[in-house]
Amino acid sequence: MNTVATYQYETLQVSMTDTILMVTLNRPHKKNAMSFQVINELIAVAGRVSKDRTIRAVILNGAEETFCAGIDLGDLNHPKNQAFALWELIKPWQSAFQRVCLVWRDVPVPVIAVLEGYCIGAGLQLALACDVRISHPDCKLSIMEAKWGLVPDMGLTQSAFGVVREDILKELAMSARIIDANKGHELGLISHCSETPLEQAQQLAAEFAERSPDAVLASKRVINAMYQQPATTLYKEKLWQIKMMLGRNRKLALRKAKQASTAFAKRQFN
Repeated sequence: MNTVATYQYETLQVSMTDTILMVTLNRPHKKNAMSFQVINELIAVAGRVSKDRTIRAVILNGAEETFCAGIDLGDLNHPKNQAFALWELIKPWQSAFQRVCLVWRDVPVPVIAVLEGYCIGAGLQLALACDVRISHPDCKLSIMEAKWGLVPDMGLTQSAFGVVREDILKELAMSARIIDANKGHELGLISHCSETPLEQAQQLAAEFAERSPDAVLASKRVINAMYQQPATTLYKEKLWQIKMMLGRNRKLALRKAKQASTAFAKRQFN
């Protein structure tokens, strides 16, 4: 009997149909923004998936036709969470922010992301760490961190490598531009566009489930190995995020998001 779906989750809906596990981000009042609790629960679910050999595929989506509108800035900036966030950035191994995305590359089954509404910032980094991304054409995508004076630090150096061309990734990260899923598909961010993305994901998951689970796992492992980056890239994500958070242009970026005429200071770092 599958046990992953029997646990109680406060920010997720988890259900099992045959051998396919559905994991739904369930904070629709926040457009499924990723809070610390979401991070912890997603990591916990992934750990349980890794131990459950009855699961043949995972579908990851968001409640009420929105995948994830990014990190929950209110939660991130709350004083009670500052010490935890700082520790996650300075510790020498993967941060929880990186782990919540990259853990889906580690689970021994295919993971399909279903994207609708918004897939921004942390949401897009989570989606990129999935094996396949199926999106509604109207879904809005963005590597949004630069808008807030930050850098993508949730495993992008691992998950986007081999998925998106280097020049395209730089352009998207530097501009924080919002694009639709059709453009995302053209650029390589999206695997498939569909008017019924959940239905297509269910069909694909069922197709995977028809194959040997060991062959499916082996395919995931060897192809991931083709695009494996050294752990030092993850450390650089964290190091640069600390610099951004402590730098003088971070506060100006927050101000500029509300007042376009705000001017940035000269570049602080080399």
